[in-house]
Amino acid sequence: MRCTQRLAARLILGTVLTPCALAQLAASTPAEKMAATVLLQNSVAIPATCTWGYEDGFRLDGMVAVWHTTADPAIFNYIKSAVDACIASDGGIVGYKADTHTLDNIEMGRAVLFLYRVTQQARYAKAAQFLHNQLALQPRTPSGGYWHKQIYPNQMWLDGAYMAEPFRAEYAATFQQYADWDDIAKQLLLMDAHMRDAKTGLLRHGWDESKQMPWADKSTGLSPEVWGRAMGWYAMALVDVLDWFPPDLPQRAAQVAAFQRTMAAVVKVQDPRTGLWWQVMDRPPHNGALTQGQTDGSIRLGVAKSGNGNYLEASASCMFVYALAKGVRMGYLPQSDDAVARRAWKGIQQQFVTANADGTITLHGTVKVGGLGGKPYRAGDFDYYIHEPVVDQDKKGVGAYLLAGSEMEQPFNTRAGPAKTGLLAGSKDFLSAPQAAPRSVTVLMDAWFNSQTRKTTLGQTELYHYKCNDDSASGYSLFCRAFQSYGAHIATLSTAPTRAALSQAQIYIIASPDIPSKNPNPHFMDTASGDAIEAWVRAGGVLLLFSNDRDNTEFTHFNTLSDRFGIHFNPVLSHHVVGDDHASGEVVIPPGTGIFGAGFTAFMKDTSTITVSGPARAVVTSRGDIMIAISHVGKGVVLGVVDPWVYNEYADGRKMRQYDGLEAAQDLAAWTVRQAK
Repeated sequence: MRCTQRLAARLILGTVLTPCALAQLAASTPAEKMAATVLLQNSVAIPATCTWGYEDGFRLDGMVAVWHTTADPAIFNYIKSAVDACIASDGGIVGYKADTHTLDNIEMGRAVLFLYRVTQQARYAKAAQFLHNQLALQPRTPSGGYWHKQIYPNQMWLDGAYMAEPFRAEYAATFQQYADWDDIAKQLLLMDAHMRDAKTGLLRHGWDESKQMPWADKSTGLSPEVWGRAMGWYAMALVDVLDWFPPDLPQRAAQVAAFQRTMAAVVKVQDPRTGLWWQVMDRPPHNGALTQGQTDGSIRLGVAKSGNGNYLEASASCMFVYALAKGVRMGYLPQSDDAVARRAWKGIQQQFVTANADGTITLHGTVKVGGLGGKPYRAGDFDYYIHEPVVDQDKKGVGAYLLAGSEMEQPFNTRAGPAKTGLLAGSKDFLSAPQAAPRSVTVLMDAWFNSQTRKTTLGQTELYHYKCNDDSASGYSLFCRAFQSYGAHIATLSTAPTRAALSQAQIYIIASPDIPSKNPNPHFMDTASGDAIEAWVRAGGVLLLFSNDRDNTEFTHFNTLSDRFGIHFNPVLSHHVVGDDHASGEVVIPPGTGIFGAGFTAFMKDTSTITVSGPARAVVTSRGDIMIAISHVGKGVVLGVVDPWVYNEYADGRKMRQYDGLEAAQDLAAWTVRQAK
């Protein structure tokens, strides 16, 4: 096996790291190292028994984030095996205790939804539906907030925001539960309104609306202290819910404002020396002094204690890095917060991470637990929080580290683009260009000329096939995430393009226009649409046109658009693949294209071909056929490709591991963003 540029985890066999894998692990990013560590330390892919809980679910959230940036099949298989141990063939969840009504048991539903969206298997949808129905039975406070658990009446904990609301938001978006959006926002905004300390802007860990608990302030119902990880759960919940929350609903602006308030308060209490955050966030030592990390059995290496016993804590620090970096990239937070996240990420590596002899890494300094009330009783005061055990390689810490690392390694945050050792090696055009997308860049995905639909397992009709919100094999979700990794925004155009609609975007993508066999009511390219698109390109727009083979796309009308730019798609069947004869679909991408760097071997199965004229020129040819062409027209540029190519089936690593589909999608997104004016 040759030593590729892929994540070293692919080369982990059982519990043995090959020399090649060790070399790659040493060169990997921090998140990739931790993902490989998780795989190595959990080498039995299918657990003997189901472990269903928020800690396992949160670590899976981190592994999903790494898979999205690496398409590593070992990571996907790990996620799937962990969930499959808990999900029966009928969608039942093994050993689920419904009568406990605990939000903690909802969190792992995110991994279930991830698997449904990727595989479209019915059992995952049914399991997610069960969890959604559980929330309908969750007890509520008089104001309508979820109890954290059945045993904690009338109490909202910040932890619950992350345990329930990102799952609810993804479920609502996936299965079109429009009535849920108001209540999702309500849960988060109740915390913002009632749990925020007016003086510091930080939120207290818990709120007892009945004001009956001994730990609750008799006038406010709030718990005594600001616990770091609780704030981390809330910050992540806010930014993750926004991934799914409809842009046209008024509550979205309120949630963005709550997120901005939260992160502004977090930034103010960042430790100036280390860039990290304290276990009790607003109680730093008065003299600012730190002692060295202890090794007394409960306080482990990497935990610096202060004179008052407070200490810098790993999981919360990682959570804040994730929320800050993602918030900046998505445009919710000011650019200045990027430096805050960078300083913290550096501090995390210095304070909490050690390298092991086998090439893996260990994260120290995560507090094991934090709660309120219960048996034995937890007072939620300063003394309680600073005396909870601190452990190594805690699942919650590892999950937060994976999320933080995956976010910090986005091209927008690294300002360096994909690794120079990858497909882009030697690409002067890429390396000399700005890496972050201008804040104004919007990518518009066509859903008019290709408007195919399918039924979800639960019966809703949804758009699919080369769409950004389609995580299954037919979708463009990984391609669209590549655009987002540069700070670009994604939108869908489900009507015929007009000058007004196109003026809101800098990039427009049309893939494989419908034919009647694919869509009984196809929308064909027409003169008005072509005029609007051409005018937009000439004014500086970047247009990507993906065709397909003669049996799977429309040519006659589509060519009335592409011909305007000198790119003509020929209705033929080229690079036809029969069975496992993958070599017939191989296309050599040469170096020097200005798009794909040093070059590689791609896979394009069953394609059309291109004839160029006028301003167009060939970029990639294969066996005498033009496969990719480019045309500069006015201030804009058009790229034509003979195949949809970078859709998930050939980019997510589960099927075509030998070809660099994800890297090709990432390179193409990077090039496209650079063209946007």
